[in-house]
Amino acid sequence: MRQINFGTSGWRAILGEDFTFQNVRIVCQAIVHILKQEKIGHRGLIIGYDSRFLGEQFAKAAAEVFAGHGMSVLLCDRETPTPTISYHVLQSNLAGGLNISASHNPPEYNGIKFTPEWGGPALPETTRAIEQRLVHLLHGEHVKWLPWEKAQRAQMVQLYDPCPEYLAALGKHIDVDAIREANLRVVMDPLYGTSRGYLDTFLRNAGAKMAVLHYWRDPYFGGVRPEPTRETTAELQETVKQGNAHIGLSTDGDADRFGIVDRDGSFVDANIVLALLVDYLATTRRWTGDVGRSVATTHLIDRVAQEHGLGVRETPVGFKYLAELLAKEEIRMGGEESAGLSIQGHVPEKDGILACLLVTEMIARTKKTLRELTEALFNRVGEVFSSRDDQTLTETMQDNILKVQESPPSDLAGKSVQQVNTLDGCKLVLEDGSWFLFRSSGTEPLVRCYAEASTPQELDVLMAAGQELLQRNPKKGG
Repeated sequence: MRQINFGTSGWRAILGEDFTFQNVRIVCQAIVHILKQEKIGHRGLIIGYDSRFLGEQFAKAAAEVFAGHGMSVLLCDRETPTPTISYHVLQSNLAGGLNISASHNPPEYNGIKFTPEWGGPALPETTRAIEQRLVHLLHGEHVKWLPWEKAQRAQMVQLYDPCPEYLAALGKHIDVDAIREANLRVVMDPLYGTSRGYLDTFLRNAGAKMAVLHYWRDPYFGGVRPEPTRETTAELQETVKQGNAHIGLSTDGDADRFGIVDRDGSFVDANIVLALLVDYLATTRRWTGDVGRSVATTHLIDRVAQEHGLGVRETPVGFKYLAELLAKEEIRMGGEESAGLSIQGHVPEKDGILACLLVTEMIARTKKTLRELTEALFNRVGEVFSSRDDQTLTETMQDNILKVQESPPSDLAGKSVQQVNTLDGCKLVLEDGSWFLFRSSGTEPLVRCYAEASTPQELDVLMAAGQELLQRNPKKGG
């Protein structure tokens, strides 16, 4: 049997191959072991699931394992966003939480996201401990669970609606009056995911006029991966434009990522959204201290932070690292280019619903489009353009990744390399502040390539040069 490994954000695998009921039970028993080692199992936990195939049944199987080990379970009564799980772990002082979710992965995947007692994604030391425990379980150690009917009769499992309290908590971070006074027209596309009944309910209660796309459960997500990108939100873009809406909002499968469409129907890159929100929140909330970003996220945040007298903390890719800083109250906001965001005082977990609400508040208060806000920001701090391209990992690429990491080039795209950052992958920072980064995905057999430059033309040249570095045949010595 193959080893079960936790990637950047939990364990993910293909349904029917490695993601099976038996393996779900095995992973849950490993988590039970960790919680009992920490002597917090008596506090119980919360379990949710997204809209993927057999989500409820996998969640019930997980609940049976915890119940079988004497741990009480709050089982969500419908598909649940991951940040909602995080909120209830903290609010109810639970031992932890699970979401049966593969987030933005394609429909054939499912997964388990484990939220420890501190409310953020499991850190590497926790996932390593789980993986070590899994070795014994995968090689025949007995897995114990309490069948569903017995678990219910013993009152070890309680069906639970996590939505109302979570929405009330969001209201503490959003200027609802500003949204109400702006009389906004909003189009939302949950991409068949878990933000249905969450994001739209909050905005309707705040007085926004809502139109919602794909507002039903589809385990196939319309045949595409449930990730809010320029391609997957094409219908949202057209609907916003044709309906003359003020903004379009989208979230991924478990609602921890966001996608934003401007009034003219244009998709707004997550890097731009993050920089705009740092600028807006630093001004309206009078922030001091630091903000955080991953190594793959735009340096436009650095320019904005400097203008407001804020510091910047850089982390490896994976929101868990930013979440740890948020939990320790060492940063005011954490953001990742992969559309992850949260703020201090909320949950130490990326929250696509919160991000969408903050953007909605921003356009309500400023009475400007995102294009207008971006142009104003560029006029103050200079233009920055970012790009990312994911490529299937080949043997040649793997060889070249090792080669470049061991012996980085002295120049790239005609510019000298001033800094080599190996915090996560290999980031080559050039003489003019532009940069190229490559790193292996933590969840899929992909190489993620990132680049940033001051013009679109320079960006294209830099990305092409960086990718050529990884694709050249090493036998030819290039």
